[in-house]
Amino acid sequence: MKKTIYLFITVVLLAGIFSSCKDEALEPTLAQSKAVEGSLNTQEDVLGILYGAYNRMTGSGYYGRDFIIWGEVRSDNCYSNGNSGRFVTDAKMDYTDNFGGHWSEAYTVIASANIVIALDPAELEGDLAVIQHYQGQAYAIRALAHYDLLIYYGQMNTGGTLGIPYIEEYKGDELYPARGTVAENKAKIMADIATAISMMNPAQDDNSKELFTSYGAQALKARVATYFGDWDDVKSACGVIIGSGNYDIIPGDDYAASWFVDGAANSILELAFSSTDNANINGLQQIYRGGAYGDVEGLADLYNAFDVGDVRAAPDMIGVDPDVATRLYTNLGKYPSYDYSDNIPIFRYEEVVLNYAEALLKTGDAGNALTQLNLITAERNAVAHTVADENTVLLERRRELCFEGLRFHDLARTGRDIPLVDAFLQIHGGPAWGSYNFAFPIPVGEMDANASMVQNTGY
Repeated sequence: MKKTIYLFITVVLLAGIFSSCKDEALEPTLAQSKAVEGSLNTQEDVLGILYGAYNRMTGSGYYGRDFIIWGEVRSDNCYSNGNSGRFVTDAKMDYTDNFGGHWSEAYTVIASANIVIALDPAELEGDLAVIQHYQGQAYAIRALAHYDLLIYYGQMNTGGTLGIPYIEEYKGDELYPARGTVAENKAKIMADIATAISMMNPAQDDNSKELFTSYGAQALKARVATYFGDWDDVKSACGVIIGSGNYDIIPGDDYAASWFVDGAANSILELAFSSTDNANINGLQQIYRGGAYGDVEGLADLYNAFDVGDVRAAPDMIGVDPDVATRLYTNLGKYPSYDYSDNIPIFRYEEVVLNYAEALLKTGDAGNALTQLNLITAERNAVAHTVADENTVLLERRRELCFEGLRFHDLARTGRDIPLVDAFLQIHGGPAWGSYNFAFPIPVGEMDANASMVQNTGY
């Protein structure tokens, strides 16, 4: 179900709902809440609001570009060449509180999810089971958006304990929501995921892979649990996905071509784009390549991490930018279409396998962890690993998931400094783990509007 299909439905339902909200405001007004309550009467109305949440996630300030790029330029994978002046500050990891990050984008997604969650299905026209499935998706979306905020604004990698405000109502009595602790945030994220899983019947899952399914919620559970080292939860979630038999590692011969395909065999959840509804020049394709932008380039150290013959580093995946011959390690293969129509993967099956391998390793089963790691290498024309340890897991994650925004978080969650592999190109200088700039600043608009808000150290 392409974004162009559901965008029209969403426009009418969402028109005006958020129009008078300041970007930084976490709670809507009472008048807006009443307007929403009176406008939702049917199953189709609920679906329209849900589509609105997905639509907001595709913006350039979120999964449409920035959120993914931050995870690359703040690591040893990529740098910003400054061709169009984009992502230089991010690559330097040198922010002021004027930097907004994805604060407003994510909380707007959460607001949409909360509208759906607050509804009483018994009072709506439509199939009760379908409406409950929609609400399950809303819980998963709310959990994902809060998690995405926590990993950039939380203090778990800077020596503090504060997380982010966890917003659970579209309308609420708390006008100035305070930051919860990281532990409180994690507990609420996992609770929302559990609720999502309990409400989503696999029989109701959408086949397009462009909406959350019960397996998408399990993939989210695995990602969150991997970040926080809750290995039993990782194994249980990955076990459900692997045991379903619904997904496959993309074979090596099909690897490059798979990035042109929506809903491929390895896709668990992806966000919908099309040739007529996309971020255009402000999307991932343009920031990774081309003469106009092409600001974000791969580092030689990333390219050299691949074995000779690895399909993930083939010339059609990482190579010379056809528009700028001096760019040697350009991301050519991921998000490849020049009409900007590629869907953006959120969860791929390969990540699930890698999460499972890491969980097996961390719970004392290095032998089976090695087996899982080599399921990936076998389909990538890469040399099989002979030992499973944390370095091997992180290496394979780096190679499989490069340019997808996960590298910074893998380094942060494992307590590692940002490797300085090119002192000239990496203008952040390789910050040590625990440095203040591992976390984003709370945006100045939120600080000014919310008397309960506490700024992160260093800003």
